[in-house]
Amino acid sequence: MNQVRQVLRRFKFIDNISGLQIFQLMRFTIFLIVSIVFTKSHLTRAEIGSWEMFLFIAGLISFFWVTGIIQSLLPLYHRNKTFRKMGENNSGKSPEIFNAFLLLCFFSLLFFSLGHVIKYNFSVFHFTGNVPYINLLLLYLLLSSPVCLIEYIYLLNNRSYRIVQYGLYTFTAQLVLIITPILLGKDIIWSIWGLLLVTIARWVWLIILLRRYSEMKVSWEFMKEHLYLGAPLIITTLISGSGQYTDGVIVSAVYHDPGMFAWFRYGAKEFPLVLLLANGLSNAMLPEFSTRTMMKESLEKIKLKSKKLMHLLFPIIMVIMLFTKWFYPRLFNPEFHKSAGIFLVYSLLIIPRLLFPQTIIVGRKKTHITFFAALIELALNIPLSLMMIKWGYGIVGVALATFIVYLVSKIFLVGYLWVRMKIKPYEYIPLKVFLIYSVLTSIVFILVDKGIIVI
Repeated sequence: MNQVRQVLRRFKFIDNISGLQIFQLMRFTIFLIVSIVFTKSHLTRAEIGSWEMFLFIAGLISFFWVTGIIQSLLPLYHRNKTFRKMGENNSGKSPEIFNAFLLLCFFSLLFFSLGHVIKYNFSVFHFTGNVPYINLLLLYLLLSSPVCLIEYIYLLNNRSYRIVQYGLYTFTAQLVLIITPILLGKDIIWSIWGLLLVTIARWVWLIILLRRYSEMKVSWEFMKEHLYLGAPLIITTLISGSGQYTDGVIVSAVYHDPGMFAWFRYGAKEFPLVLLLANGLSNAMLPEFSTRTMMKESLEKIKLKSKKLMHLLFPIIMVIMLFTKWFYPRLFNPEFHKSAGIFLVYSLLIIPRLLFPQTIIVGRKKTHITFFAALIELALNIPLSLMMIKWGYGIVGVALATFIVYLVSKIFLVGYLWVRMKIKPYEYIPLKVFLIYSVLTSIVFILVDKGIIVI
């Protein structure tokens, strides 16, 4: 353990942002490996669909309030009204972290209790009460949400290499405990128990960190202040981040088939490097737009940074698209060839992802505009998805609707900047580079999708 710590400390490039990005990439990689192992095992497509539905429901119920509470904690850490009047804490420990932990526990217990109340009146795959492993699911929901605080405790205390170290240990253990029962020919419920066992180990880790970094002082005033800032973020995250969950709900409701749901879930994945780098750039640039004094320089900076990302990511995506139909049946198994078409459409999301009008708008504290854009996404996604299915596109149509809705949302934000804030698109978007890459990516998509290019 000490040797791993010493090795990680030598990597000077690991800062808080890259540490968190590496952690997220590890999470994605582990679940990708699990997906590959499952498809090549004795498990049926319906059993894999039940596993995916288990993870899907757990994420659907918790993603918005976990994100809202944690994101609102970051600006409140050592910069809040409640504890400012008390002066510096001599112990160096944070009461903010402990009270954020209590809020996460409260929401976990709330949704755990609500889940038990409605568990026999809720259905998936058209069978009432047929929620996969419902009691284990609710237990996982209760335990897994508070442990999301761990990596942010390290982040707030500038322990970037610890984020990577924590991820390395726990994700390795998670991989072993999930896939080992399947490799031994056991039922998938043993993998769920493995997931729960790792979550319990994370709880032990969390308690140790709370004792080390937090002051265990309950403050109702701070929790009210935290929720006052966090409530709009929770609502906005629920609306804007619900696209992938809405897609999953539509597929499960229309087809009532766990196998079809597994097909969709295995394809409905964005290339993680695009998400990580785009979100990293957006978050890093937010403070740059907080004042008008450096607006021109900040616009030029985000234009230059996004241009570099385009030169890196668009060619990678085009190459991946060329090989998608070849590697999907080989990476998983031939039964999952339909997932390749969904992944192809999700690859197109790079086009709206590499536009950053939301960064400027949020940086200028006009968050009500991004809230309205999120409402537009939600209002368009469901009817458009259902129309695409009706027009014969099937589950691929659900993915195509998501791409169209995301693009419309970004166009709305670009239009708002242009009309209301007088910031023209060319001031922060490398238009020529963006348009050329967007057209080339669209052409590659059409050629691969229509089978004109076959690799």
